[in-house]
Amino acid sequence: MNLFADIRALVLDQLQDMTAAGHLPEGLAMSNVTVEPPRDAAHGDMATNAAMVLAKPAGMKPRDIAERLATLLVEDDRITSADVAGPGFLNLRLAAPVWQGVVLAVLCHDTNFGRASLGQGKKVNVEYVSANPTGPLHVGHTRGAVFGDALASLLDFAGYDVTREYYINDGGAQVDVLARSVYLRYLEAHGQDVAFPDGTYPGDYLVAVGEALKDKVGDAYLDKGEQFWLEYVRAYATDAMMDLIRADLKALGVEMDVFYSEKSLYGTGRIEAAIDDLRDKGLIYEGVLEPPKGKKPEDWEPREQTLFASTQHGDDVDRPVQKSDGNWTYFAPDIAYHFDKVSRGYDALIDVFGADHGGYVKRMKAAVSALSDGQVPLDIKLTQLVKLFKNGEPFKMSKRAGTFVTLRDVVDQVGSDVTRFVMLTRKNDAMLDFDFDKVMEQTRENPVFYVQYAHARVASVMRKATEAGIPVDDATLQAADLSLLDHAAELGLAAKLAEWPRLVETAARSNEPHRIAFYLYELAGTFHALWNKGNEVPSLRFVQDDPKVTAAKIALARATSVVIAAGLGILGVTPAQEMR
Repeated sequence: MNLFADIRALVLDQLQDMTAAGHLPEGLAMSNVTVEPPRDAAHGDMATNAAMVLAKPAGMKPRDIAERLATLLVEDDRITSADVAGPGFLNLRLAAPVWQGVVLAVLCHDTNFGRASLGQGKKVNVEYVSANPTGPLHVGHTRGAVFGDALASLLDFAGYDVTREYYINDGGAQVDVLARSVYLRYLEAHGQDVAFPDGTYPGDYLVAVGEALKDKVGDAYLDKGEQFWLEYVRAYATDAMMDLIRADLKALGVEMDVFYSEKSLYGTGRIEAAIDDLRDKGLIYEGVLEPPKGKKPEDWEPREQTLFASTQHGDDVDRPVQKSDGNWTYFAPDIAYHFDKVSRGYDALIDVFGADHGGYVKRMKAAVSALSDGQVPLDIKLTQLVKLFKNGEPFKMSKRAGTFVTLRDVVDQVGSDVTRFVMLTRKNDAMLDFDFDKVMEQTRENPVFYVQYAHARVASVMRKATEAGIPVDDATLQAADLSLLDHAAELGLAAKLAEWPRLVETAARSNEPHRIAFYLYELAGTFHALWNKGNEVPSLRFVQDDPKVTAAKIALARATSVVIAAGLGILGVTPAQEMR
């Protein structure tokens, strides 16, 4: 049930009737006609821009269209008033039975209320985290992990067939550095004094890996050159780091469907196949790039390279894929990896990158456009930095990691649920301040607490009603006389519930899961306001002397908790049954 879609359908039907009656010209495009909540709730329950978007192509005044449309809309039992505002916006008010029906719809569908068919089963690949396997995940990865996981859940809820994927960057020089760092810990495990040169990884997390390597190979690699141990230690260390990363992700409640190794692209012909595909399309050539902006000509050493004509697909400049010495650039395996994704038959791709990858967006979109002949869209979401605070001061670095605050540092401090919710309280491309003290406060200013408290309050009402012998099972609540919900505050809460299906579709279309967190905060606020009114107006309390009235009011509370639980489920947060 999407009430906004239903009323939009009503508006479109009336516009068609106006066309048939000759009050509108034939052939008007209706795709931009919307029905949305008004900016000011005092203006009505819904608003439509129909007259505004149709006036110019129809050659008519907006108010003339709006006034005739209003006359037709109020003939429907669901519409109690339709008022023209400003130059031609139309504000609608809906009858109480409409909102009461929303409560019943929620109870009947439970947490599937709002689940959409928007995706129509289309296959979407969401790649996120994809950190180098050189150590534990840090707080920046945490935000990307939460954002990507919530986005994947949102798209699933909206009807897409979603694959969660992690790209293991195990093909570059940084993994050689990891192997050398582990080797130093291996020597240390044998009692040798070691020093970590600049560029190696000195974090304590490698101590156990070095000891485990000693247990596995003994002294086989002592006093041996890299040529004897580098390849083995590289693979061993990568596996150990991926085990660590998987454990970190599990602590955050993130489970991937696919772990894809960059190394698997090398020596298998996959990079060559991707470049050949572009070459067959006339997009690979030998050439010399112009000097980068900001470089003085005397500092520029032009050289011929193998280039991808990415400008033909929206990039700013063409990009090198193979160096003059024959080695692949960093871009080449990324092209091959996305070629593999396209070949797997996905209808859309989404990559979640850190803010430092902003310069990579256009070239990657150009590559996917070229590889898929423009048939597979790629959306790249950048997650901005997170600033950590505790006791009013910036949070110190992790000794375990050596150079950064880890995901585990955050989760161990406040838990997975708080971590996930807070990471979604800002749009992904906005900076986020994470204050360990504030996120644990039990105040309205803490959105995690505020939403969880609303769910816990409903659970408390349900428990107390059950203890008092009042039936609150789903069958009883679904049979409640919801016409008894007639106070403006009660209908207002039901109206907020009605926004949920529309909100899901809006968030899914824009790939913005933070909208879910924002909505839950607003819904919780509406519920808490009704609860507080009950302290002043006894008739608004959820438990009354009349069993029928009690059933109706608890049905409204239960419906609220259902939608909160569904929203928290998308965010990967467990609804609270009680607050401690």
